[in-house]
Amino acid sequence: MGPRVEIRFCPACRWHTRAGWLAQELFTTFGNALGEVALVSAAPGTFDVLVDGVRVFSRSEARRFPEPRDLKIALRDRCFPDHALGHSEPVRAADAEDDT
Repeated sequence: MGPRVEIRFCPACRWHTRAGWLAQELFTTFGNALGEVALVSAAPGTFDVLVDGVRVFSRSEARRFPEPRDLKIALRDRCFPDHALGHSEPVRAADAEDDT
């Protein structure tokens, strides 16, 4: 069974749509390799993402919401190191030098 991703969000802040959209993005990228993506009601102001119980993103720490790219990289690095992310892949310094 694949990893469990938990998106904890504040329903009073009306962040349902954002949480659902990020879940959809993860399913689109990783598909059946994911065990579960759970949307979980949390305390006011909370928007955190956990993978197998380990927090990989916190809105309060980052002072912003996660972009799909942030979560895809965190999930790939933690659970699927051989999974190519296409345009979401970070640009490596060596690759950037080749473009100049």
